[in-house]
Amino acid sequence: MKIVLTIVALALLAVSPAKGEVLDSLTICLQSGDSCMQQYNTAQALKYYQQAYNLSDTQVARTKLADCYYKRANYRQTAELLKNVPEDSLSHDTFRQLAYSYQKQGDVDSFIYWASQLVKRFPMDGEIVAALTLAFAQNEQPQVGLGYGLEYFAKDSTNILVNRAVADAYFLDRQFPQAAAAYDRLLQQGDSTFNTLYSAGMSYSRVDSLELAYKYLQLAFIVSGMKHYGCAYRLGVVCVDTQRYPEGLTCLAMAKELMRPDTTIMKAITLSEGEGYYLTHKYPEAIAAWKEHLLYNPSSVATYYNIANAYAYLLKDEEQGRAYYQQFVEKAAEVDKPTDKLTEMLEKAKEMLRIYDLREKFRAKPKK
Repeated sequence: MKIVLTIVALALLAVSPAKGEVLDSLTICLQSGDSCMQQYNTAQALKYYQQAYNLSDTQVARTKLADCYYKRANYRQTAELLKNVPEDSLSHDTFRQLAYSYQKQGDVDSFIYWASQLVKRFPMDGEIVAALTLAFAQNEQPQVGLGYGLEYFAKDSTNILVNRAVADAYFLDRQFPQAAAAYDRLLQQGDSTFNTLYSAGMSYSRVDSLELAYKYLQLAFIVSGMKHYGCAYRLGVVCVDTQRYPEGLTCLAMAKELMRPDTTIMKAITLSEGEGYYLTHKYPEAIAAWKEHLLYNPSSVATYYNIANAYAYLLKDEEQGRAYYQQFVEKAAEVDKPTDKLTEMLEKAKEMLRIYDLREKFRAKPKK
């Protein structure tokens, strides 16, 4: 039966149905789309649902097309299709797709509006309540978000998603005693994620409960694999404040090391910056970028040569040009098997140094 439906539907995609056949064509397209969705073939389903929607903009065709777009992460199209459907006609799942489509596009205001409407109809949707609570908090309206979260909490105090959102909203609103209590409640529920441990430690540090702050920050740092520089720093500060000096100094040293940028990435960034500035005739900036590159890649022989040339020919800075040509010559001498290109560069650098020496002798020669 599925094969027959697919063949018929493909024919319908190629021709427009005659008058009186629209309903049958619509049904076949929708059924074919449903069949494809059951096989997770959203690409083919999209074609059938789009054809059905073109035949007749019914609520069923619109919501099925929107669902297909949502599953393909085309959230703009999903929102466009669903925002004009009457709210009382939206199913719970469809309503969630509409709200989340705006959230996934980064449209916080629209997400807040549609999530608020959804919660009016489905007040016990904890996932949406949690997301709405955080959205308000991140939109600098934590008190409004807490209103939603606490209203839900009064009916169900065991939902970890909502409890996390309430705790985070308290924290963002700088209500640290309430935040500490909320995070403690989460920990008692068994929520030992990094964010909960770290935020609990931060909250206790703000209310001067330093022993509890130490306990949770230490656990958070372990959970992070000892890779979170912010946690290392905060733990180091608390250790020093609680007279755990050796541990504190170790944590602060680790924080400093963790905060250093990735050398491989910085090599690439600074080299590209230098080239970009050079090609746009911003020579002082190019030199600065190349010098920074040498901090991450001190063995880059060609970079010394580029800096020397820029000083010598473009900025007419003989002193700096000489200094970098000299450094280039010294670095090039360390290369075991120099390429022809490097040999050529070395000869030019030595020639420039000879020219500088002659100029200096000429300037030093007493005038008769």
